[in-house]
Amino acid sequence: MTITTNKVATIHYTLKNEQGETLDSSEGQEPLAYLQGHQNLVPGLEQALEGKSVGDKLSLVVAPEQGYGDKDPELIQELPRSMFGGIDNIEVGMEFHAETAQGMQIVEVIDVEEDTITIDGNHPLAGVDLHFEVEVMEIRDATEEELQHGHVHGAEGCGHDH
Repeated sequence: MTITTNKVATIHYTLKNEQGETLDSSEGQEPLAYLQGHQNLVPGLEQALEGKSVGDKLSLVVAPEQGYGDKDPELIQELPRSMFGGIDNIEVGMEFHAETAQGMQIVEVIDVEEDTITIDGNHPLAGVDLHFEVEVMEIRDATEEELQHGHVHGAEGCGHDH
């Protein structure tokens, strides 16, 4: 069996940046199960896994266009400190949930001045080349419910109502 649309594939992976620092990994944990063809992974990784079989190992670099996109300068905004009412100690690196035109989004504080706070709504990995090491562990047919929901369910189901 190979990884094709509507198959559930289980993979072990390690994601590093260009400097070789590990950003995310399934090492020492359960492997990641995902539903192929349903945008459960970044597009470049999902495309690379198409047609692979159990035991296949691959190393690949996913460019931002096929990963989390390029950094969008419009998502970096300087806001008046008064918009953060009730929060006395705002520091670089803090994250907030913000209502945007695209719905709820996480923004990160990237600069703090006396009267202004600069936030960045880009994904933390936007503009970054993603270096993946992946091993295919298992492939199976998706269940009807997984196909309807567009993602993999664990032993207890998916934990949400549709």
